[in-house]
Parts: sequence; structure tokens; C-alpha cells
Amino acid sequence: MGREFIEIFEEWAKDYDESVAGQDPQYAAVFANYEGILNEVTARSTGTVLEFGVGTGNLSEKLLQAGLDVIGIEPSQAMLDIAKEKHPELTVLEGDFLTYPVSDTPVNTIVSTYAFHHLTDDEKAIAVKQFKEILKENGKIVFGDTMFASEIEKQAMIDSAKEKGFSALAEDLQREYYPIIDTLEDIFTTNGFDIEFKQMNHFVWIITAIKNKE
Repeated sequence: MGREFIEIFEEWAKDYDESVAGQDPQYAAVFANYEGILNEVTARSTGTVLEFGVGTGNLSEKLLQAGLDVIGIEPSQAMLDIAKEKHPELTVLEGDFLTYPVSDTPVNTIVSTYAFHHLTDDEKAIAVKQFKEILKENGKIVFGDTMFASEIEKQAMIDSAKEKGFSALAEDLQREYYPIIDTLEDIFTTNGFDIEFKQMNHFVWIITAIKNKE
């Protein structure tokens, strides 16, 4: 994920679990149905799972409880420390979507929540191309993230946040690289994936992309 956001990740670490629990009104709609989002990503995951943006380890916990073999990737030391404290048994390596240590053994599933938007569209395309190389045949990418149906919808959400006085949310929506669904679909299909989208709340969709047989 975009290393330019590291300072933000470090600041978010101490309050992240409170925010996802809906205790921050600015982000309540973003994290609505949070448990459902994690459960949906987990249900779609199989085998050896590579998780990007482990954060404080909430998705990791669900994956481990499901009996999956999880390898976590996280660029923020503050987030990484919390995840390891919660789940000492979890393997978490320092890295991001573009630069990460992996073994020569392909993985079954690549997952992430609330993180892929930290890459520009060009970086997303590079990442997806790399993912294809480390996935097994018929392997899956399952991401839950904020995305928008159109630029018009995205601007409307920014305007709404400003009207409600949610300055931090409005700033996030303008600063980070929240994708348009058609753009994401093009990135994945161009790289040989079948993709489907499922909306989980007003902001967040889950994308499931399955690697095509070549």
C-alpha cells in the first residue's frame, strides 16, 4: 500500500478498533456491517491466505478461527505490534501491496480490507499483475474496500461529509485513491481475472476475482 500514508496508519493504530466498532460518528457509515464484511471475506477464502494490510488483526482473527493458514503483510509498525500482541501465533511480515517477502509456494487466496485504496490506479494495476504470479490456478483475490460507482457518486459523498461537518472523512475521501468500480473491473479483467462485486454498506464493496486458467 502507499507508503506515503504510513504516518496516518501510525496515528490510526491506537483508535482503529474503536472506529471499526462504530464509536467515531464520522466513520460509522464506512464501518457499518464491519463484522459482516470480515465474515464475508473469510467465507470466500481457502487454503493458504496472504493478507495485505493486517492492521490490528481483526480479519486475521477470523481467518485463523476458520482454520486457514495465514501470512500477514503490514507496513505500519504500530499496527503490526497490535496485531502480534492480539495473535502471537500469526505470521506478520513487514511489507506492502507492491513490496513484500513471499515464498516460492503459490497461495490460494489473497485478501485485504480497507487498504487497497491506498494505491493509485496505476499501482493497483501493478499489484494485480504481481498477485497473478503468486496465486495458484483458480486462486482468488478477495478485497473489501471503499469504492464508488462513478466520480459523480464519489463527489456526492465528499459533499455530504462536508455538509455533516465530517471534516476528517471528507479529507480522507479527497486525499486517498478510492477507486471507481469500472476502473477496478478493467484492471482485474485485463490481468486475466473473472470478477464480481457485492455491496456491503454505503461505502464498502467486496470484490472477488478468480484467476483464469491460461
